[in-house]
Amino acid sequence: MIRLVPGYPIDTAEMRSVYVQALAEAGRQDPRIVSINCDLSRSIGTTDFTSEFPGRSINVGIQESNGMGVAAGLSVAGMIPFFHSFAVFSSRRVFDQAFISCAYAGLNVKIIGADPGVSATSNGGTHMAFEDMGLMRNIPTARVIDISDPVMLRGIVPELVRHYGVDYLRLPRKKEHRIYEAGTPFVIGKANLLREGSDVTILACGLLVHQALLAADQLAAEGIQARVADLFTIKPIDRSFILESAARTGAFVTCENHSIINGLGSAVAEVLVENHPAPLERVGINDEFGEIGDQEYLMRRFGLTADNICARARQAIGRKRA
Repeated sequence: MIRLVPGYPIDTAEMRSVYVQALAEAGRQDPRIVSINCDLSRSIGTTDFTSEFPGRSINVGIQESNGMGVAAGLSVAGMIPFFHSFAVFSSRRVFDQAFISCAYAGLNVKIIGADPGVSATSNGGTHMAFEDMGLMRNIPTARVIDISDPVMLRGIVPELVRHYGVDYLRLPRKKEHRIYEAGTPFVIGKANLLREGSDVTILACGLLVHQALLAADQLAAEGIQARVADLFTIKPIDRSFILESAARTGAFVTCENHSIINGLGSAVAEVLVENHPAPLERVGINDEFGEIGDQEYLMRRFGLTADNICARARQAIGRKRA
C-alpha cells in the first residue's frame, strides 16, 4: 500500500543532499561505483562522495562529452559509473556519446541530470531542459526516470546499481515536497497509484505529482473523482496501468515538467492510440524555450499548476461525454 505524507510538506533536506547520501551508501556496499563530475560537484552535491571516496571520483572539467566517454571506458573495465551534470548537459550535449559509446556498446552507465525543466530557475533558458526525457527515451534499451520526492530518490538509487544498462535519472537539486512516507517501495517501470477515482485519470511525474494531488482535492470539491498516479518511469512506460485506467475512467490528463512533445504525454498517447483510444489532455511545456525566474513563477508561467490540471481534467471529461 502506498502511504502519502499528510499535507505534502517541503522536506528539510535538499534533493542533492539526499542523492549523495544514497550514492555514498551504495558506494560503501559496492566498490565498483565511480562518480564522474563536470566541474559541478558543489552544485550537484557530490563533494561528500569525493571526500569519502577520493579514488573513485573523477572531475573531467567542463568536458561533458569527454566525461561520457570516460564513463563508457570505466564500464568496460567493470566499474559502475554515475555521470553527473545539469540535465541540459547530461542529455542534449552528450547525446551522441550516451547513444553510441554507452547504449549501443551495451555498457552500464548511470546518467544523472540535475535541475530539469523549471527547477533550473535562475540559470535561465540556456540551462532549462524541457527536452531531456524526449532525447533519452529515444535511446534503445535506456530507462528514463523522473524523481518525485526525496523518499523516492533514496529508494531508486540502489535500483540503478542493481540494473545493468543505461539509466537516465532527472532530479531537482533543492528542497521539494515530500509525497511518500519512508519505506515506500518503488519498482522501476511500474506506476504508483496515489488516489483512486472513476471520472478521470491524472498521470504525473516529477515536480508535477504534488500539483496533481492538489488538483485531485480541488476536483473532489466539485464532485469529480480523479484517479492519480505517479508515472515516474517514462521508459519503460507502465502500459498495463494506463490501459487499466482507460477502462476505469476513460479520460486522461498527463502532467510533466517537460515539453509535451516526446515526454510523458507523448508516451501515454502512444499507448492509448495503439490500444484503447481515450480523451487525453497534456499539461507541460507547450513548444517553448525556458526563461529566468524562481520556480513558483515559472510553474505559473508555463501552466504547471493544480488550477491548469483541473481545467484540463474538465476538458478531458467533457470530451469523453461528447
